[in-house]
Amino acid sequence: MARRGLMRQGTLVLDCEGLSGFVNDQPPVVALVAEARSRGMEVVTSSLTLVEATHRRTNQARLAWLLSGMRIVHVGEEEARAASTMLVAAGLHGHKYAIDAVVAEMAVRQQRPVVMLTSDIDDMARFCGDRVRLVAV
Repeated sequence: MARRGLMRQGTLVLDCEGLSGFVNDQPPVVALVAEARSRGMEVVTSSLTLVEATHRRTNQARLAWLLSGMRIVHVGEEEARAASTMLVAAGLHGHKYAIDAVVAEMAVRQQRPVVMLTSDIDDMARFCGDRVRLVAV
């Protein structure tokens, strides 16, 4: 109950590679998440990232446990329209970049400062500009 009253000091966004690295216990990703949490940052991921990051070999128990400690941001019509606008502005097509656009759109709406763990630095930079600090994983 006391945690609800805590002021968050920014947001750490996990894209597909960030979430996969966390689930697979990759030391650099685990360390970055731990550092973010120690600074009071909220850790979030998109509901579509769950779909993108899950495969036959995903440790479902670990995934569920890790997700219980973060916020999952759902995608509705308003978010989808905003992501579509970002796609057009970046000159990209939804067929290849749809989930990246949704994750970027979600990231720019989070409490600042926003940091994103991603393997798609170039694409995410096109969507987010300087509104999100991108960290390669």
